[in-house]
Amino acid sequence: MVRLANWCTRRWYLVIGGWLVALIALAGLVVANGTAFTDSAELPDSESATAYSLLGSSASADTETGRIVWQTADGTSVTGRATRAEITTLLGTLKNTEGVLQVVSPYTKAGASQINREANTAFATVTVAADADIEPMVDVVDSARAGGLAIEAGGQAFTEQPGASGGTEAIGLIVALVLLLLFFRSFAAAVLPIVTGVAGVGVSLLGVMAVSHVVDLSANSLTMGALIGLGVGIDYALFIVNRHRKALMAGSDLPGAIAQALNTSGRAVVFAGLTVIAALVGMYVIGVGILTGMAFAAAFTVLATVVAANTLLPALLRVLKLRVLSRRQRTQVHADTRPPSDRPKLAARWADGVQRHPILAAVAALVVVATLAVPALSLRLGNADASSDPSGSASRQYFELMSEGFGEGADATLLLVGKTPDASSVKAFADMVETLPTVPDVASAVLTSQADGISVAALTPTGSAQTEETSDLVHTLRDSVIPDSGVTVYVGGTTATNIDLSDAIMDKLPIYLVLVAVLGFLLLVLAFRSLLVPLLGAVTNLATICVGLGVITAVFQFGWGSELLGVGEGAPILYLVPVLIAGVIFGLSMDYQVFLVSSMHENFHRSGDNRTAVRDGLAESAGVIVAAATIMLAVFASFAFSGQRIVSAIGLGMAISVVVDAFVIRLTLMPALMTLIGRANWYYPKPLDAITPRLALENAESPVPATEPEPVYSYSGNSGTTTGTR
Repeated sequence: MVRLANWCTRRWYLVIGGWLVALIALAGLVVANGTAFTDSAELPDSESATAYSLLGSSASADTETGRIVWQTADGTSVTGRATRAEITTLLGTLKNTEGVLQVVSPYTKAGASQINREANTAFATVTVAADADIEPMVDVVDSARAGGLAIEAGGQAFTEQPGASGGTEAIGLIVALVLLLLFFRSFAAAVLPIVTGVAGVGVSLLGVMAVSHVVDLSANSLTMGALIGLGVGIDYALFIVNRHRKALMAGSDLPGAIAQALNTSGRAVVFAGLTVIAALVGMYVIGVGILTGMAFAAAFTVLATVVAANTLLPALLRVLKLRVLSRRQRTQVHADTRPPSDRPKLAARWADGVQRHPILAAVAALVVVATLAVPALSLRLGNADASSDPSGSASRQYFELMSEGFGEGADATLLLVGKTPDASSVKAFADMVETLPTVPDVASAVLTSQADGISVAALTPTGSAQTEETSDLVHTLRDSVIPDSGVTVYVGGTTATNIDLSDAIMDKLPIYLVLVAVLGFLLLVLAFRSLLVPLLGAVTNLATICVGLGVITAVFQFGWGSELLGVGEGAPILYLVPVLIAGVIFGLSMDYQVFLVSSMHENFHRSGDNRTAVRDGLAESAGVIVAAATIMLAVFASFAFSGQRIVSAIGLGMAISVVVDAFVIRLTLMPALMTLIGRANWYYPKPLDAITPRLALENAESPVPATEPEPVYSYSGNSGTTTGTR
């Protein structure tokens, strides 16, 4: 790290120029080729995937189907001459719109079932190319609405993919800048973490857009990358800038301070970044291709921010020189009148208070964590449909029109695909379809085709796609109704696919959580050569993850305050949300754990007294942990108000998790427990010590035998020499 710091300091113009060239080159590549995101999430071994396979199609086909639904006012028939003429003209215009492949009107024989005369409601089925621009089609519908007709577009084809977060992250960056100014009292120092974070995120997101042509990536990858990258990028840069400023105030020259910052906090940033990346890549065990692609995209973003913090940031520190210090600090440096200690008095008082009442502090922290985490026990995964969208939105109005005319399950159709190679199986399939309307939660079932050894039926449930009743219906069909029919039938369709995805992730989520806990334990063992401290770290990491899952369950599933965020009513949690929260929060918790415990470890190595080490380590690290957590709260919380359910859920879950992890777990629960445990915190069996690689992190030093000299490194820069332990 010293050599890297030395090179970046001497060749600062090459480093800054290289990042600018990378940004420009990637931007040009994206402008020239565009993007190719996909939101297909088919499970290769699921029953719904088998149904699609039998049909000779795929869940990621090149076409999508949507609906245009309309309702006439009281006294006006939906089949009346005026309405019919108006709709026929509209559908004709729509059919000639670019990207529209087929339009089935309810006023034709093929669409006769698409009219409900009693409710004065009808709909047209529209098939469009998967990559078509739907805005011109929506404009056609809007023109009819302007004429006084209640008409809405909805369904898969007209569901807009999540785009940018609406600029809410800019608000988070502004708040972060203000907090950094308060923390550093220097505009140059405050801007550095934001510039570094934005540069790392910019390069990574442009790279993700370019790679989308060769790897299946969700459109959500961009927003997720921005959310995760800005959070960890600013966090990592903050630690390095803070250590650099301390080195300058301690008397180091500029190159020496940069080298010391990278050789301490820079190492910790690399360690923390790699843990986040490892947790994200670990999503491979979930086995969902689109989720794995998103995880790899997020991991690439984290990697870019780590590289930016350890290359671009040192170069910028060289350019800014002493301007990263406040005016008062610069005056003290020039006059060589530095203060004897910069330990925050408030942090010291907090540390003393926790140690005076460790049992009370631990119990209070556990109560807070348990209260926030309990809702996670009721977590239900699924895909929120239009029934939970904000009142008054176009998608919600579409759902209400369809529900009034054709039932809430009109857009939750299940496809029953059976193997019927002979006459007996053909009859058995038809007989089964006739009995399906008697099954609870089934609104209707229609036999659609029987040819080439394959029979297909369309089943409409009584509830919408997101309801628990519809999910139970799918399992009932598979577990009891279909086996009793005597024919091989698979339940497919978009609704069944989403249910299969959710079930698969719920089955593997505990395995993933155990994986990240074990990974965290092993990494902390390497860092601190202890057993109890890593065990506490792994367990508390899981507790933080459960807090995040509990918060999103309460807000987005139970609906406690979800409308205040502009995302509508309570609904199941989308399958990728808990996995992403678990992966990212694991890494961030590890980051704070490393920064906190490394200070305690160093003090214990120096004093040999556990109580003193815990108190001094907490007092020394509390300030920067509070600053980092508060800044990430601002960044993550800004995404919570994006108006997009998935982005809002991840943003809020991460924001609350970070605050609870920093203030409740790291600064309260951990020191209280470590005070109660005593010297056993640092016990490490000698046989394990002999085979465990030595890993120097942050300002932690590994104990060495008293009879052996402590190894020393030296760094020779342009303006002096810096020494320290390896």
